[in-house]
Amino acid sequence: MKKALTICLALVIGICLSTGAMAADEGAIKGSVDAIVTGIDAGKAPTDYKPGDYNPYVFIMEKGGTMVVHPKKQGQSLNTDEFKPVYDALVHSTPQGVWVEYKWAGADKKTYVRTTAGGLIVGSGYTK
Repeated sequence: MKKALTICLALVIGICLSTGAMAADEGAIKGSVDAIVTGIDAGKAPTDYKPGDYNPYVFIMEKGGTMVVHPKKQGQSLNTDEFKPVYDALVHSTPQGVWVEYKWAGADKKTYVRTTAGGLIVGSGYTK
């Protein structure tokens, strides 16, 4: 019985440690988004940024919902019935930056979004 308890405890600790190791680096995500906002505010074109150059990817969205930069939805709007909960979360973006939570493709997401001086929303996040 003692051996089984020890094994179970080791498994629980292992799961907890591996979950922590897999958690996204929120500081790195914030740093990427902040750097992009600073670049755009300094005059760099939003389309100069490529979503795949960042891990996790970044996106840039117009306040109305059209994705300017996104790995799969570039040119598409999130301001639709299908994506309304996502859009509603992302538009809570502020010039100072804020973390928002929503469901995307059935998964719980946590995303850092920040608004540029021109009103674009820059974000990046991870699946919780």
